Amino acid sequence: MKITILQRDIQWANPAENIKRADEAINKNAGSDIYVLPEMFSTGFCTNPEGIAESIDSPTLHWMKQKSAEINAAIAGSVAVTNNDQYYNRFYFVKPDGNVTYYDKKHLFTYGGEHLRFTPGEERIVVEFRGVRILLEVCYDLRFPVWSRNRGDYDMILYVASWPTPRVAAWSALLVARAIENQCYVAGVNRVGTDPSCEYNGGSVVIDPYGKKIASCIDGEESEATAEIDIEDLEAFRKKFPVLNDADK
Repeated sequence: MKITILQRDIQWANPAENIKRADEAINKNAGSDIYVLPEMFSTGFCTNPEGIAESIDSPTLHWMKQKSAEINAAIAGSVAVTNNDQYYNRFYFVKPDGNVTYYDKKHLFTYGGEHLRFTPGEERIVVEFRGVRILLEVCYDLRFPVWSRNRGDYDMILYVASWPTPRVAAWSALLVARAIENQCYVAGVNRVGTDPSCEYNGGSVVIDPYGKKIASCIDGEESEATAEIDIEDLEAFRKKFPVLNDADK
């Protein structure tokens, strides 16, 4: 399976422009099975979502469905959504057949005030696609290893993020840690550029179960990178070195 990570410079509160540029980036990197965009890729990371968050039947989700069907590949990324007077940081995983799986971010970023307006999710979500089981996680979730502990139920974690430049060393270190401790592939997709609060430098990568970087975007720039997910190799590694069998319950 091929996965392409799309590191974006997100235009603040401008879904039409962000979708247009994401569409162009996907077209430029044809041939993958999964395309992953950052956290709140259509608007930028907003802790005051009034007037910015999109409906659950938004043009962004319609585009994800249409694009996924057009290219016969999954499209993934989080969107700020409003539903029944509540706001969610919702990570969509859209399949070519129109099936939509979503995960609502569990760990809201209290340091930035996200918890004041958004409602946390409570359910851990694993989606299966083309023989790969994928755990969906969003940004701050990366700091909480118990929530993402491998229970023998996934092969890869997707982390989508708006992770600011001053803390990017933690981002890089924790992505490697999650891959090693869970014997899985990890794809971390961060944004670049600026929003009204922060500056972002990217650091988007795909890491293999040994903790080695197998694909990376260019720091500080809009860019894309593609990696091969080898499930047979992963299963052989887990069988040869069965660390997960000794994990704490």
